Amino acid sequence: MTTLRRTARYAVLVTLALVFLAPLLWMVLTSLKTSGDAQRIPAGWLPDPFSGYGYDRILTDAQNPVLRWFVNSMLAATLHTLLVLVTASMAAYALARLRFRGRRAGFALIVGTLFIPPTSLIIPNFLIADSLGWLDTLTVVVVPGAASAFGVFFLRQFFLSIPAELEEAAVLDGANQWQVFARVLLPLSKPALATLAVLSFLTNWNDFLWPVYVLFSPDNLTLPSGLGLLQGAYTTDYPVIMAGAVLASVPVLILFVLAQRHVIQGVSRSGLKG
Repeated sequence: MTTLRRTARYAVLVTLALVFLAPLLWMVLTSLKTSGDAQRIPAGWLPDPFSGYGYDRILTDAQNPVLRWFVNSMLAATLHTLLVLVTASMAAYALARLRFRGRRAGFALIVGTLFIPPTSLIIPNFLIADSLGWLDTLTVVVVPGAASAFGVFFLRQFFLSIPAELEEAAVLDGANQWQVFARVLLPLSKPALATLAVLSFLTNWNDFLWPVYVLFSPDNLTLPSGLGLLQGAYTTDYPVIMAGAVLASVPVLILFVLAQRHVIQGVSRSGLKG
């Protein structure tokens, strides 16, 4: 590769990186502005002056307990992720390795549910949650959706890429079906499990529509639904909203940085064998 081509490639990559990072940088800088500076026309990138007004508001406002919403979102996303990993891994193992009648039809049915628009399930899910007494509780944003069709599909594809000879060797050593699953397949599936964990966490963490319908008390709101309350009917306090958005972005960025190596491995291996 010539120096000119290498320089052009790096220039394109740097430009794309700046394009993707620009909204994030704008969000952070706006969160450090005063309310007047954020509404100035023409808008400037750098705060003038730098101010912690937005963060002070979200951390001290008794009517909008943002830290409580943050804790609620963290608990909900973590518990939801654990449930997805448990249910999806067991179902995927059964569909990938066990032989039983209707296995292919069952897998096709599960994959078919991916084509159902999630918004069409809001009303039936709401009625079920109401009948179970889950409304306005943490359970209502943890359990629904924990049976992840995508998770089953994703892990099944990964399990199929693992040589069956490893399981046969474990069986010859006296392992039962559960031991093969727990001690052979799961340890080898860390990249796929990490990838699914990240995706499930992000899905629950960023969910706005469902919590709006099922959470009513201010103390029980999650962060995305709670941040919507920070926008008034006639005015928008941009530094406050951007400060809340920065707070919501921190766990996601940390999670991705910690899991990116496993995510890349999981995505690259999950489609090797159909």
